[in-house]
Amino acid sequence: TAQSPKAAGGRGRGRKANGTLSPYGMKKLRELILELAVRGKLVPQDSIDEPASVLLEKIAEEKARLIKEGKIKKQKRLPEISDEEKPFELPVGWEWTRLGTIALINPRNAAEDNSMVSFVPMPLVTTSHTGEHGQEEREWGRIKKGYTHFANGDIGLAKITPCFENSKAVVFFGLKNGIGAGTTELHVARPFGTTLFSRFVLLYLKSPQFLHLGQSKMTGTAGQKRVPKSFFAENPFPLPPIIEQHRIVANVDELMALCDRLEQQQTNSNTTHQALLETLLATLTTAADHDEFAGAWQRIQGHFHTLFTTEQSIDQLKQTILQLAVMGKLVPQDPEDEPASILLEKIAKEKARLIKVGKIKKQKKLQEISEEDKPFDLPRGWEWAKIGDIYHFLNGYAFKSEWFKSAGIKLLRNINILHGDTRWVDVAYVAESKARGFETYALNKGDIVLSLDRPIINTGLKYAVISEQDLPCLLLQRVAKFHSIGDYILPRFLTTWLESVFFILKIDPGRSNGVPHISTKQIGNMVFALPPLAEQHRIVAKVDGLMALCNTLKTRISEAQTTQIHLADTMVEQAVSREADRDD
Repeated sequence: TAQSPKAAGGRGRGRKANGTLSPYGMKKLRELILELAVRGKLVPQDSIDEPASVLLEKIAEEKARLIKEGKIKKQKRLPEISDEEKPFELPVGWEWTRLGTIALINPRNAAEDNSMVSFVPMPLVTTSHTGEHGQEEREWGRIKKGYTHFANGDIGLAKITPCFENSKAVVFFGLKNGIGAGTTELHVARPFGTTLFSRFVLLYLKSPQFLHLGQSKMTGTAGQKRVPKSFFAENPFPLPPIIEQHRIVANVDELMALCDRLEQQQTNSNTTHQALLETLLATLTTAADHDEFAGAWQRIQGHFHTLFTTEQSIDQLKQTILQLAVMGKLVPQDPEDEPASILLEKIAKEKARLIKVGKIKKQKKLQEISEEDKPFDLPRGWEWAKIGDIYHFLNGYAFKSEWFKSAGIKLLRNINILHGDTRWVDVAYVAESKARGFETYALNKGDIVLSLDRPIINTGLKYAVISEQDLPCLLLQRVAKFHSIGDYILPRFLTTWLESVFFILKIDPGRSNGVPHISTKQIGNMVFALPPLAEQHRIVAKVDGLMALCNTLKTRISEAQTTQIHLADTMVEQAVSREADRDD
């Protein structure tokens, strides 16, 4: 009955924690509707319907007439369908047949060359269960050769990967002058007479059982695999009475429309959820004082398990944590801490010493920090500074590729930098004798390295903190290192800033040989909120603890989504098998 998909789901199967269907659950529900439709389980049978056996007799008569009139050629008789070929039991009144028996496969049209007809390329073939398609107008003489022919009422199936797997299949309708031609990557079936409803054939071509079997029958090389004509024409086809075909299609349309409404409701719900989440998280970063911050956090905490239900929402929480950290709102300030103004004095003294002994070069004085440069108000004990005033930068050296060896001293390249870590694959080396002249480019433990080419990737910023295991190592061009002058800034606090929007949104990549590129000069001019050293330690510890919790939440959500997928698959399998058991 029409209630079968709903009843088959069971409590919680294929559903999110809030009771709504997950995207995968909705996909499986649509598949279940199609599978039940072509098995005769979606609508009840009516004993007064003219059985499919009579339809087959009428089709045979129509074929004989067309052959006699010379409109089609006599076809080779297709083999009888064996019991082993039948994938399921049919309801009373249905018959097994083959599409090549009840329809003309890949027919040809005839028309005047100057006739205007429809042209349908593959991009205009949709995946809709209704078989909709777009079309263009062309002269028949221009497209009659080298393209697939079709007419109103014909059914077309995309035969090439990935269009076949994506369920691109159509019922042609509204064609200019009733005919057309289009992509060669279609198999076409033209029903004989009026004893076959094209829309029902379309449901069969979109059913999971047909698509799954069709994928296993594909031939050709990767990227060019195709479903053979023999499978399209000869795979067993379940033929219902013509009146039942119409009832099934009408019922599928109703159920698919219901699915559309459910999906739209879910989309609206997701949009509202996202807006609420962004608003509530923003109250944390914009809180004017501790009391306002505490109130904002209390509101979020009271709805935590409702707000943070997706991996995306956890990522938003993580970014908010980073913002709070570098704004000085994540941990309380301690008036006993040595203020950042003293750190800046110590950094200036150390910088002067390094310049005097020739360890670093004297740089051009950076512009003063204006009020417009400051993105937020600082807590007590913090100070604004330019990154270029508190860090020493070094761009990598352009080591020649002909110097590369299979062993020796490692070179750190762009490909060896991930989001926060080094990745020593495809390692380039230079001989130790060659490395002796480039000690300036040697990396040290605690150095932070940043990719200057393609600095932002989908998974985050391309940077790494050099550890003992990475050494010895030299810096290659298009990678920059920066090290705190006097080690007064924790590497982990700097990376917290690097991952926050206060750095990422300030990046304005130019292009170098067509590749997005940033410069150390650009980074050096950025403003940086400097906390007392003791508070840096507290912030880093807090961030690490909260990030660990966020990662645990993401893992649980991912595991839950995997479970939902398995449950959704099981839901369809059990629903179909239960209907089969009822027949037995």
